[in-house]
Amino acid sequence: MDFVQRTIDLAMKNVEEGGRPFATVIARNGEIVAESPNRVAQTRDPTAHAEILAVREACMKLDTEHLADCDIYILASPCPMCLGSLYYCSPRQVIYVTTREDYAPFYRDDRKYFELDTFYAEYAKPVGERRLPMRQHRHEGAIEVYRRWRQLNG
Repeated sequence: MDFVQRTIDLAMKNVEEGGRPFATVIARNGEIVAESPNRVAQTRDPTAHAEILAVREACMKLDTEHLADCDIYILASPCPMCLGSLYYCSPRQVIYVTTREDYAPFYRDDRKYFELDTFYAEYAKPVGERRLPMRQHRHEGAIEVYRRWRQLNG
């Protein structure tokens, strides 16, 4: 099966149905384990990116949080949220079909703090200089959650 073409077809179908132009296919041993288009527009859920949805489905089907024997096909280079999820599930490899630079003339995201061309630089900034207002509220009880986890999980 041509997983690249399946990824493109899934994204195109989603666009035709009013969705955003992104899709993910997860394959293992030459077969599709999970697939999803981006469902943000349809669900009004900003985390419903194709990678996130497909990873969730694959992990549930395979009863694991590790996709080490899977290949993940994505239409475009991943956003930071999706990149994080890809690192967490640790697939054998990720195959992206196009880049942000290639699709930039045709697609723009409309987030207040998020612009793909500058977003990765936000991570390198000290918290106080990031566009998203953030502040820490220390509480001594918070570390107890981690101590308890260690007691229960060695």
